[in-house]
Amino acid sequence: MQRSATSGIIGKLAELNWLLPVLIAMVGAIGVVAIYSATGGKWNSGASQHLTRLLVGLVFMVVIALTDIRVWFTIAYPGFIFALILLIGVELFGVTVNGAQRWLDLGVMRIQPSELMKLAAVLALARFYHDLPAWRVSKPVGGFGALFIVFVPLALILRQPDLGTGIMLAITGVTLIFLAGINWRVIISSVTLAAIAIPLFFIFGLKDYQRTRILTFLNPEHDPTGASYHIIQSKIALGSGGVSGKGFMEGSQASLKYVPENRTDFIFTVIGEEFGLIGGLGTMFLYILIISVCFWLASQIKQTFSQLLIMGLTMTFSLYVLINLAMIMGLAPVVGVPLPLISYGGTVMMTVLAGFGMILSAHLHNEVELPRASGLLL
Repeated sequence: MQRSATSGIIGKLAELNWLLPVLIAMVGAIGVVAIYSATGGKWNSGASQHLTRLLVGLVFMVVIALTDIRVWFTIAYPGFIFALILLIGVELFGVTVNGAQRWLDLGVMRIQPSELMKLAAVLALARFYHDLPAWRVSKPVGGFGALFIVFVPLALILRQPDLGTGIMLAITGVTLIFLAGINWRVIISSVTLAAIAIPLFFIFGLKDYQRTRILTFLNPEHDPTGASYHIIQSKIALGSGGVSGKGFMEGSQASLKYVPENRTDFIFTVIGEEFGLIGGLGTMFLYILIISVCFWLASQIKQTFSQLLIMGLTMTFSLYVLINLAMIMGLAPVVGVPLPLISYGGTVMMTVLAGFGMILSAHLHNEVELPRASGLLL
């Protein structure tokens, strides 16, 4: 039995799509270099922690990938409920940092449940539509079930407040609902309601500083030493790098701390200033390769749960990249979304790598038959 189990693991390792982990490791290594430079060459000010998290996370990712897809299928709903309880815990007992109540202090570490919900919501939606017969996708049971999975946690996340995570959760959820095959009449009605709701949400649903960020995005020059400071300094850093950059650890914007949060949300400015257009495009190309590989893996999948799981997790990762890059280039408001695998931050790193592990697991176990629920959904 032991020999058979060992040979089974070796067989799975051989069948694993290793291109994805290699690309992920390359992007993570860029993060180590960028954080090292952003902290003035201080290895223990973020770079060593980032490297440790990357290595541990890659092992964690492979373990998840080797785990039977039926495990993730089974825990989809319990995982969602657990993440929802953690979000409620943030509401009641959360730690406030920089005016935002987003973390739970567990004593030995802090976790950000909203990051876990990005995984949990995708798992729950994929399971929900896997169990739901196609003819009921556009029926009330389909609509209300999906809206509950998306908008209940969304409401809790927006209260923290965390607009960036809320936007990502909403877009990913809506994308999965669309991919599940919802009727076009429902889509058009939903778009019409959204067009009415968004201006109302801007006026009544956002905090004052969030409205200021959006107005700053529309007119970034109106307050250069205040609300517009992040965007202006970010553009200066990116533009000053030119084609080939100033050289490793030669960026003045980073070393003189002109760009705030330059090891977290604005880490790409370090890459752009020190390695120029070539370094920036090279980094973006690696991201495009990762996303392309994930979409290719999804195209090989037969079952609804696994396909929607890969598509949802890939969409979440893509939104991380798109929102962060648009934010630092002044193409989107500053909403506090990190650059995945490169920005400093433990919870984001581990949840992103866990998501890739599930993507690999879905592809590796494509031939495994997943049951469909009976009863109320039929």
